[in-house]
Amino acid sequence: MFSRFQLFCAGIPQRWVFAVMGFLAVTNAYTMRICLSLAITEMVSTSATSANDTSLDDTCPDLDSSTSSNTSSSSGTFEWSEYTQGIILSSFFWGYIITQLPGGVLADKFGGKYTLGLGIFSTAVFTLLTPVVVETFDATGLIVLRFLMGLGEGTSFPAVNVLIAQWAPPHERSKIGTVVMTGAQVGTVLGTALSGILIRYSSLGWPTVFYVFGGFGVLWFFVWLFLCYSTPATHPFITDREKHYLHETMNEHTHKRGGPTPWARILRSGPLWALVAGKVGHDWGFYTMVTDLPLYMSNVLKFSIQANGFLSALPYVVMWIASIASSWLADWLIKREKIGITNVRKICTTIASVGPAIFIIAASYAGCDRTVVVVLFTLGMGLMGPFYPGMMVNAIDLSPNYSGTLMAIVNGIGAIAGILAPYAVGVLTPNQTVGEWRVVFWITFVVFFVSNLVFDIWADGEVQPWNDLTEEIERQARKEIESKNEQGVANYGQTRNDGDVVT
Repeated sequence: MFSRFQLFCAGIPQRWVFAVMGFLAVTNAYTMRICLSLAITEMVSTSATSANDTSLDDTCPDLDSSTSSNTSSSSGTFEWSEYTQGIILSSFFWGYIITQLPGGVLADKFGGKYTLGLGIFSTAVFTLLTPVVVETFDATGLIVLRFLMGLGEGTSFPAVNVLIAQWAPPHERSKIGTVVMTGAQVGTVLGTALSGILIRYSSLGWPTVFYVFGGFGVLWFFVWLFLCYSTPATHPFITDREKHYLHETMNEHTHKRGGPTPWARILRSGPLWALVAGKVGHDWGFYTMVTDLPLYMSNVLKFSIQANGFLSALPYVVMWIASIASSWLADWLIKREKIGITNVRKICTTIASVGPAIFIIAASYAGCDRTVVVVLFTLGMGLMGPFYPGMMVNAIDLSPNYSGTLMAIVNGIGAIAGILAPYAVGVLTPNQTVGEWRVVFWITFVVFFVSNLVFDIWADGEVQPWNDLTEEIERQARKEIESKNEQGVANYGQTRNDGDVVT
């Protein structure tokens, strides 16, 4: 059945086929998650959000006062306040948190192929339904729909981690993991830049965004079903050479011999909670920018919808380039044994925390100088790139066997930032002034620094003992036997000595 396709694929390493399809999975996930952030600027009537702007001194002037109606004004029909918009944008993460742990456990036990595939497919279906639901049920319907999208997508990222653990050899893990995970940046770029183009030029307006990205998600799902599999052992057209290579390079830590999940050991692990702290810092900064940067560009800097799309996407282009470059450097340092895995993860995470914190806060003090603000945001988000060869692949370092479960815990707690960040922005920026946003960016600055400090102190890049408890039990049993043998020899010698004394 697969003979012709097997012949065609004989020269293609299937781990890189997975990397490309995994990259497209994450790209689709983020386009569907992010596109609302730009579309909502056109869905909402400006009268609902900026009625008092003209009476405030701490606001930016229009780019061209003679054409101000064409720059940032919106002909949207929905009367949603900043608070309501914050709830809408955060509702995705309510569902996202719930399915993280079930998704991770399912992927660990049954493989990641269908856990990932069905998660993306369900999100795509809900994305396609968005225009109809919003027109029918207004904000309430959109909140419910985004919650359901979060439920679907919540299973995806733990499943991705499980698949990376099965398909990425240790010395290629930073590269393959980063290729897959940087779909987040590409998805963000497409979800913002392409949304601006679609809204500007499509006769349907903002609904086009959801039809296009939802359609891409459905198309990806059917290609994924045919091309990708959970493990090399179950892949029907992988070459024997690659299968043997993957088995030999990963056999030590990824072929567990059964047994219950060591929940107590996992939850008492310091490196796990260091990783959680790092993820919370990343997610707070990332989702503050991803979810609300289009609002800042539109409502504060007064860019047009098309310019908003391109300029909001620009930082993530730089971030994607930095992610790829830093991942290759990280793998080179590890492979050549220049720096240990633990220190590579910590250095990358520190660069990706401290750099953005400094540039984002600097942007808030650039005021209405649009060029400087865009440059500073771009540099700041670009420096977030090393997060991917840093803490983003650290769950696989700690436990290849339970990487899905670990990622579920880490991603689930980190996603709380996805709930709180848009909500905080909605509460703290009712008038959309530069001063109000400066408070938002100072909070982001503090979260970055504190989370990075925790990660640098307690993080680890080595496989933890609880990754394979069967192996640990066997080692302990051998030590006990050796100890008893040594004790027996000592007792025997003592008996001989006692006998000599009596004689």
